[in-house]
Parts: sequence; structure tokens; C-alpha cells
Amino acid sequence: MNSPERLEMQSADGAQLNLDALYQIAPSCFTEAADPKTGKIKRMVNFDTLRQLLGDDAVEDATEAYEFNWVGKQAARAEVLRPIRKTLRPVKEDSVDWDTTHNLYIEGDNLEVLKLLQKSYLGKVKMIYIDPPYNTGNDFIYHDDSSRSQEEEDLAAGNIDSNGMKFRKNSDTFGRFHSAWCSMIYSRLMIARTLLKENGVIFISIDDKEEGNLRKICNEVFGENNFVSNIIWQSRTSISNDDEVSTNHNHTLIYSKNRETLTFGGEDIDESDYINPDNDPRGPWKLVPIDANHVGGDTSYPIRNPKTGVDYYPPNGRIWCYNKQTLDELMKDRRIKFGLTDDSSPKRKLYYKERIEKGDVKTPSSILLDAGTTKTGTTEIMELFENQKVFDYPKPTTFIERLIKYGFVKKDDIVLDFFSGSGTTAHAAFNYNLKEGQKCQTILVQFPENLDESLTSASTDAKKTIKVAIDYLDSLNKKHFIPEIAKERIRRAGNKIKEESPLTTQDLDTGFRVFRVDSSNYEEVEHTPKDWNQDQLDLFLNNIKSDRTDFDLLFGCILDWGVQLSLPMTTEEMDGKIIYTVNEGDLVACFADKVTDNVVRVMAEKQPLRVIFRDSCFERDADKINIYETFKQLLDWSDQEVVKNIRVI
Repeated sequence: MNSPERLEMQSADGAQLNLDALYQIAPSCFTEAADPKTGKIKRMVNFDTLRQLLGDDAVEDATEAYEFNWVGKQAARAEVLRPIRKTLRPVKEDSVDWDTTHNLYIEGDNLEVLKLLQKSYLGKVKMIYIDPPYNTGNDFIYHDDSSRSQEEEDLAAGNIDSNGMKFRKNSDTFGRFHSAWCSMIYSRLMIARTLLKENGVIFISIDDKEEGNLRKICNEVFGENNFVSNIIWQSRTSISNDDEVSTNHNHTLIYSKNRETLTFGGEDIDESDYINPDNDPRGPWKLVPIDANHVGGDTSYPIRNPKTGVDYYPPNGRIWCYNKQTLDELMKDRRIKFGLTDDSSPKRKLYYKERIEKGDVKTPSSILLDAGTTKTGTTEIMELFENQKVFDYPKPTTFIERLIKYGFVKKDDIVLDFFSGSGTTAHAAFNYNLKEGQKCQTILVQFPENLDESLTSASTDAKKTIKVAIDYLDSLNKKHFIPEIAKERIRRAGNKIKEESPLTTQDLDTGFRVFRVDSSNYEEVEHTPKDWNQDQLDLFLNNIKSDRTDFDLLFGCILDWGVQLSLPMTTEEMDGKIIYTVNEGDLVACFADKVTDNVVRVMAEKQPLRVIFRDSCFERDADKINIYETFKQLLDWSDQEVVKNIRVI
């Protein structure tokens, strides 16, 4: 029997994820062939077979085709597929309620974070909300090619010149003004889609400048048929005189992962819309049409008004919603009424009580006039920070709460925001959970933007806000980064909610676990033997970086093995060695040197699904083999199960 296999120690391979998805729907187009790079036999796509399966719908070398292109699109697509050797390190000291919370706050470039989350959260996110940069002319900060140095990336992006002088503006006179933005958002949406559940939905706020481009990109990434709506949100009420027309709105594009399985929410049903003039024992009702927007079947027949004798047919191009038999049953049940005075076309009674009992909602409008404004959002933050304006143009919690409601987010559902800014989404989720009696979880991601650097290139108005934020962070003895503002805002929002409603918030989760993107936990050892001296050869025995703790290693393994970062965990000691248990056995790990038989037995007694040891746990190769036999005996595992469930790092 072979010794335990090693974990991959890198993010998911985007190309492999696509191949796995294709294999699920078209396994016959795969064959075994030699990998041209390694020579090893592997499963590969037979494009001739794939073309046959696609029939006439396959396009090759088309000279004319409808598609949306820009400079850098191919590079952005390639970036999506490229795995990275990075990890998320826990920052327990910045966290709130670490042991009990299910919420996450992650500091880092969101493209890297999305890649790192793929293994653990593939197809598990119910709702995504993002408020990306609006391409107003500022540098995006996001550097997407992890294989290049920062200087190389800046030069490629046009952020510095050949002499290393840095630019801070993505000017609209720059030839790639729109292209740079399109590439930035495209790659992130491509990965974000893979994280959504089949019935999941994404909301994207944007302004007029890039709304058209964003719509085209989303049509490609999610499919035009999965477009749900474009909600127009009134972001301000005051009139600005700096343009021909005062811009008082933002767009929020809504796309589903799969429109056929989408579950969508809406507004609370207003009882005042329902009446009961005929004293119907089923309670208040309102009238709704019974015709539909298509043609077919036996659903185009006359319905006679018994009071007037007038026959009614569906409007041109439409049909009745019910066949004749069902309609007759509804008539007998007094659910069909010919207007309030019984002298007009037929409609169906819709009862308030029945709608409430089945959890029905009121269909939302595409125009939001009552969800707060950016001024509301600013006021919310200032109330938390002693009337100090520490962030510009934040979304109000009322707006995000409304979207969470539309997303039909329920208990244990995950809400992801990877342009999280001031942390409004977490604050809104706290409010939503309290009001709706839910327990949705949040994952917030924010780039650690340096406020000192931002101050040098900001506009006059923005400088004021940034300077206030820096001064406030100084008063808290915090570093000058956007996440520090956001984390403090979430802490204060959670405390405020619990202070205001102490009796109803005892079980409300207002905590969050903090993680930071960092380089891999492991030293790079991709060299030939001649490149190493004797001292360096020790890396082959222990390739873990000296500054990494067991806690770092644990979460690196959690990520690499596809376990969620929010799961509860416990520790216990046996023979002086620490054993980590995640979610009562989803993963059990020990990173100590020279583990004993007692340690192995305690780990096995937890009935683990996954087991991890450090390579240095074992003095001899024979010791690695022995753990197989121990787990086989104690858990009745087969050889295949042992190989599958045990890993070393």
C-alpha cells in the first residue's frame, strides 16, 4: 500500500472545473490520451465527438458572429483558469465571537479570494451582492496576474511608465479606459458564477457609465436567458446642477444562476390592498386577472357573466389561465368574480390569508424609491463613528436588506459581497436576520487599500473623508487601511443592534472570523537537485514556512480540502500533542512531531471524514503505512477509503 498522499496546496484549477462540468453533461466526448506536457495518460476532450454532439450549433472560425470583445479579454479569461499558490491566514485577534460565528471577513484581492474559495464554496452561495468600482477615472487597485511582479503588473496595466513613475488615474483619454474595467469585472464574475447555488442570484450595482458594458458581460457569463431585471434605485433626492440632467439613480442588474430553478422573493404583502365587501368567510381578497401571455390548448373559450349574460374571451394573443373544467370548479367555489359590481370581465379572488399561509410575497417593482439613499447610508455610518464621516457614498442598509429579501435568503444561506467597502452588507444582514427571524451567513471580501496612498490622488472632497478616516484610525491605534474601517463598523453595528434589542438578539450572530490572503504556507521546492546545498535540502523534510502556526496550517488544509471556513472546531491534547477537530469530524488534524498510537486512536474515534498529519509526524516511512492499518481496523475502512481520506502536508 502506498503512503498517504499530499494535499495540492493551491487553489482550484479553473480549466479542470470546466472539464468536470462538461464531463457531467457529455461524458461520451471524453477519451483517454497522453498529456502532451507530462506524457501521462489522462482524461481529455475529443473535440471531434463534441462537435458531433453539438450538431449544427457548433461554430468554428466564424467570420461574422455576435460577441462582445475588448482589449485584454483573452488575458482575463486565461486569468480565471490559472490556479494560485496562496492561502488564507486566520486573524483571530481581529475577529468577533470566533468560536461561534458563521460570518467571514476576508482581506485581500478579491480575484485571489474567489479562487481560494472555490473548493470550499463551489455551488454553495445563495446570493451575491457587489458594488464594484464605477470607473470614474481612479485606478482600480486590482492586479490580476499573480505570476508577475507588482512592477510588471503595474507596467502592463498602464499604471506606471517605463521609468517606474506611477499613475493614479484610469483617465477616459486612456485607450483602454473601458477595456481595463471590463477585464477587471469579467474575470471576477466568471469565478463568482461557479460559487452560486443552482437557485442562486447575483445583484450588481452600477452607474450609467458602465451599465451597458456590464449588461453584455453578464449576458455572456450568466446567459442572456438568466437576466432577471434591472432595478433602478433612487440614490439621491437632491438636484445637482453640474450636468444637463441631474443623475439621481443607480442601476442594480440581477442575474440568476439558473432561471428555471430560481427562487425569488419580494415585498411584504400589504393587507390594506384587500377587502371583503361580500363577507366571504375566507376573509379579505382582491381581484387578479385570469389571462396569460401565450397561446395554446383548450383555454380560449367563452366565459359567461351570469348577471349580464355577456360572453368574455381572453384578449388578443392571450389565453385563460385555466381549462374549462378548472374554471367551472373555481366558479362553484365562488373564486371567480365579474368585477366588484358583477358587471365586467371575469377575475379571480386572491385571498390575503391564503397568501400569508403559503409564504407568498408581493412582486417587487423595478423602481426603488423607498429604500434609502447614499445620504441615508452616510448618516448610518456617522451615527456609529461619533458623527465622523469616515466613508464616502456608502449604500444604506435598507437598500441591501431589500435585495437580500428579493434574493429569498433563508436560514443558513450564504450571502457573498466581494467588493464590500464599508461593510454595509454585513450590517444589513444583521438587520435582516433580526427582522425576518433568519440566520443567513455572510462572506465579505475587501482589498486592503492603503488610505495614505489614496489620499495623495483623491479629489478635494474625497481627501476630507480620507483624512477623517485616517485620524479616526489613529485614535483606535489601527493601521490606515479600508478593512480597518469596515471591521470597526461591523463591530459597532452588531453592538448597537444588541444594545437596542437585548431580549430579541440573544441568538443573533453579529460576529465574524477574519482572514487575510497571504503566500502559501509552504516553501517553494520546485528546483533540480543541483540547485540545492545540504542545508537547503532540509526543505524536502520540512517545507513549511517558519512563521506559520498550526492554526495557519489547519485553515490551509480546510481550504485545500474543500471544507467551509465557518465550521465550529475544538482542540484537545493527547500525549502532549494537539488534535484539531472541525465540525465534529468533518476534518481531524494533528501537526505535532512524532505522533503516538494513542493520538491516532483518539483521532480515529471521532469517526472522521478527512484526516491530516504533518509529514514530520512520522520518523520512518513505515510509520506512515501503519496509520493506514490503524484506521482500517478502527473504522472498517477499505483500502480505497483510507487512500481517499488521509493526507499529509
